[in-house]
Amino acid sequence: MPEGHSVHRIARQFDRNFVGKTLQASSPQGRFVEGASVLDGRQAVSVKAVGKQMFLETEGDIWLRVHLGLYGAWDFAGEVLLDPTIASANGRMGQTNQRGADLDAGAETPILDDAGENSLSSIGAPRRTRVHVRMSEQTKGLADEDMPWPPPVVGQVRLRLMTDITAADLRGPTACVLQTPDEMLASVAKLGPDPLVGDPAQNEARFVHTVGKKGTAIALLLMDQSVVSGIGNVYRAEMLYRARLNPHTPGKAVPVEIVRELWHDWARLLPIGVETGQMMTMDDLSADDYRAAMASRDDRHWVYHRAGLPCRTCGTQIVLEELGARKLYWCPKCQA
Repeated sequence: MPEGHSVHRIARQFDRNFVGKTLQASSPQGRFVEGASVLDGRQAVSVKAVGKQMFLETEGDIWLRVHLGLYGAWDFAGEVLLDPTIASANGRMGQTNQRGADLDAGAETPILDDAGENSLSSIGAPRRTRVHVRMSEQTKGLADEDMPWPPPVVGQVRLRLMTDITAADLRGPTACVLQTPDEMLASVAKLGPDPLVGDPAQNEARFVHTVGKKGTAIALLLMDQSVVSGIGNVYRAEMLYRARLNPHTPGKAVPVEIVRELWHDWARLLPIGVETGQMMTMDDLSADDYRAAMASRDDRHWVYHRAGLPCRTCGTQIVLEELGARKLYWCPKCQA
């Protein structure tokens, strides 16, 4: 499932390429025909991401709410102007590590992992490129002058949004609905705090208060989108390890300072994910190690997807168990 960083990246792409422009909307799959007909011909006014959901405002007080869920993804095609604050598919927009070193200066090859993540062409559930991407001159990408326009529809496209030069295809979402302003606000109100949305102090206070009154295991609370927005299976496992916290500890039994530490860690990791397109959770890597980590999930995480392998810190085998119908990875020694 795409985690919060992916949805924020998607929202920034919509802001750069669709906001202020008139939308051409259709539902090639046929499951959103009525909604697409409402959107068609309206101007995109604003867009925002909260956790794992994106909200696109159009003129006439109509909001499009999209939750990608387990299998959803947006594919972009045409002339796509990248947000300068995030790394591009061709790895040339200055991916940086936590210390700010420009690791792509002079690089001739992109930093993509073995699943094709960190691509512009498909942002959401990791998948290989489905359509050609013609980059605009501002991104120094390679133009495919022979790409047909409009792009051919590939697969089950729930919603296609187009301007005169850019297309975005939505496939496999859990939710794709139109809302009034009040309905949009009600949807947002159900979500927990997002470090990139709203007042930082209020967000932290809300998270600490909510966790402190819950008898539920902290590993389940971090995945509860009403408690905190955007954290999925990867960030959950990594944050608990970074805090050296037993995942089964009830929320109300976690010391307040550790709860605050969790929040501050999420507020730190999320922007890194937005910038790089990867859930990078290891710190203080050399430039070479950082490039290796960006290219391979096996070198990117402390415990996630490392069941049976030795803990990077103590050597104990990483445990894999099922909790809340999701896989949980943790070190039984470091997180005792």
